[in-house]
Amino acid sequence: MTRSRRPVAGHGQLRRPSAWSQLMKMLGITAIVVLVSGVAVASYVAYDLGTTFSANAVALDGEKSVPPDIGAIKGGVNMLLVGSDACEPEFSAEFGDRCSDPENAGERNDTNLLLHISDSPRRVTVITFPRDLMVPIPSCTDSDGNATSEMSKQPINVTLETGGPKNGLACVARTVSKVSGLDIQFAAKVTWGGVMKITDAIGGVDVCIANGMSDPDTGLELTAGTHTLQGYWALQFLRTRHGVGDGSDLGRGSNQQVYMSSLARKMVSNEVLGNPGTLLKLANTVMSNVTPSTTLTSPTLLVQIALAMKDVPLDQINFVNYPVLQDPDDPNKVVPDTDSADQLWAALAANQPIQVAGQRDDAVVSATPAPTDPATTDPATTDPATTDPSAAPTPGATSGPVQLPKNVSGQSAAQQTCSNGNGFSG
Repeated sequence: MTRSRRPVAGHGQLRRPSAWSQLMKMLGITAIVVLVSGVAVASYVAYDLGTTFSANAVALDGEKSVPPDIGAIKGGVNMLLVGSDACEPEFSAEFGDRCSDPENAGERNDTNLLLHISDSPRRVTVITFPRDLMVPIPSCTDSDGNATSEMSKQPINVTLETGGPKNGLACVARTVSKVSGLDIQFAAKVTWGGVMKITDAIGGVDVCIANGMSDPDTGLELTAGTHTLQGYWALQFLRTRHGVGDGSDLGRGSNQQVYMSSLARKMVSNEVLGNPGTLLKLANTVMSNVTPSTTLTSPTLLVQIALAMKDVPLDQINFVNYPVLQDPDDPNKVVPDTDSADQLWAALAANQPIQVAGQRDDAVVSATPAPTDPATTDPATTDPATTDPSAAPTPGATSGPVQLPKNVSGQSAAQQTCSNGNGFSG
């Protein structure tokens, strides 16, 4: 992993409905999609849909081409997935005031997920940056080709609009790179409509609700128990804020990780990974509903990323919230907790296994441990440092998982959790 700068910014409370949320696994999606039914089918799918996928590709700063080598991508990978709240005509009526009020015009990056795939041994970490995180915004190129002014402190979710329709994704990537200190090689953007179509393509995602959930803003009314959510209702679950936790964007982010961990488990299950028909449908849906950076349009590259991810055990796929503190200038905003963040970045740079301190109890509660899929824990591919106490540690690494600061909350894909809803009995 390449790290060049020190983190500088933050996260907070949410007023506008957060668009989207989860499709971090979009990359896990795109990656695993291209890899599954064997290289022959994968290559056919990728090349057949490549023109569609690359039509609206966006160039990132200093991007380089990847040599055509069919094999796991070399080195670490940093990939940004952005959820956009753009109002698409075919769905506008379903979102009421959000898409009918002129004051809500524009497109914002309400979900910002940084996917880090480490070099050998492979681990996957997904960092969520809250939409109300106050950060410095660097100068970007707008859609007219003009340089925008640097901003010393603005919500991170203004960056997509700052770069405009043509360069917004690149502006988000530049901003997240400045906050994290990581070089971002790949990026993709998905809208509300794209999220709904992708969840439909895999047959929905199971989510566990501990106490029932009721949110009049999203229309979500769920009893306690497990629900399979698809399309519109999957999106509303990802958007809900008043139905879970303390009503903040931070609680929403933790709630979304319940969905993400369940999605990760489904992606590597026989329902998706072992079903060529579902994979073909998913590949077509993803490539038709995602705006990628130009670096992400190569079918060969997608196969390389897929090969790098395919054997990562579920307990080495972690979803973490970027650590924040309340903004002293605005109680509805947050700023970076750089001391805690530095410990996270250091662990990733050293490729050490990490252990998050826990979830936000107001938004998430523990459930029965998820069953382990033998296909994801092959002894030949599992990192000995995480399973064998007698294994020799990597030079410079700790003898076990790095315990991250309490302010870095989250969970692994191996943990089955439930959303701590605000209560609904049906």
